[in-house]
Amino acid sequence: MENLLQVPAVFANLGDVQIAPLIERSRELVRQRGLSPKQAVQLAIDEYSESSDQVVQEQQLLNQLELEMLGFGALQKYLDDPSIEEIWINQPNEIHYFGSSGKQIVAVELSESSIQNLVRRLLRHSRRKLDRLTPYVDADLPDGSRLHVVIPDITRQHWAINIRKFAKVRLSLQDLADRKTLTPSQHKLLTESVQAGKSILVSGATQAGKTTLLTALLGELGPRERIVSCEDTFEISIDHPDWVAMQTRPSSPEGDFEISLRELVKQSLRMRPSRLVIGEVRGAEALDMLVALNSGIPGLGTIHARSALGAVEKLLTLPLLAGENITDRFLRLTICSAIDLVVHCERDVEGNRRVKEILEVTDEVLA
Repeated sequence: MENLLQVPAVFANLGDVQIAPLIERSRELVRQRGLSPKQAVQLAIDEYSESSDQVVQEQQLLNQLELEMLGFGALQKYLDDPSIEEIWINQPNEIHYFGSSGKQIVAVELSESSIQNLVRRLLRHSRRKLDRLTPYVDADLPDGSRLHVVIPDITRQHWAINIRKFAKVRLSLQDLADRKTLTPSQHKLLTESVQAGKSILVSGATQAGKTTLLTALLGELGPRERIVSCEDTFEISIDHPDWVAMQTRPSSPEGDFEISLRELVKQSLRMRPSRLVIGEVRGAEALDMLVALNSGIPGLGTIHARSALGAVEKLLTLPLLAGENITDRFLRLTICSAIDLVVHCERDVEGNRRVKEILEVTDEVLA
């Protein structure tokens, strides 16, 4: 159920104090006097307290201004909440999020200029560009969350922000079995398959748990394996002693040329991987992945699809985007020898994730 909540306490308890002028004053002090953000915030509050004829709740002001200057302002409490999976902003003065209580809308003090300043801080970690020439961007945040922003005139009026969060705790296949995401037989099959060097493609819709399952599969690999992963933006997070993670790079007005997922896959083959990981197969890189896996390198990846068979059918069309002379017969033979299993994930109406089916890719499936 969608609810419009009241203004959070951090804003409501500040009375008539306007946060925006204090933020601007703090930034002015940083620029003009060379103060640190913390020093500037404290001085701005001191100045306000001395000029105000009302009681100022200095500690609450300090907490909020430090969030704005050092953290991610109104978003910080939602980024810190482990029960929240996704956060988005469509227009000023409200935040949407999806968490354990379903979809919610929260009223906040968040002007158009505050949203734009917030986005600039969010992008600082990835150093990716967002401007009139590049009006949309995918980037990662310091905590591993994925950021997507689109601005006018691609959007009608306001800046649109989406943040997809990822669990801080990495789940193993055993954890997923304990949570009933996997049945005991599925757990056994996937454990044996990944350890035996089978190539596995994880399919499903958005938020079906594809990356979580992919990470759990990678967690079964021993220290002798060398893992090389290729992604549009960094999402995969594993604890492994021999892992190289790469992400794409868009072109920029400054002259930086684009580095595509296809190029990353080609580069990865020169890095002696014993496992090749494609974060999400969505375009022409499907051809490079199939050719690489067909050469004997086991791999794992994810793909958006409505079923396991739908994922296989998608692999029959995505390589055609490469624009090369590719025949249907070539693709069917290559897929059959390159992909061993397709694991399809789904999320029910109550938000529970589970593996719906595991399809073994055979000649009969591709007939």
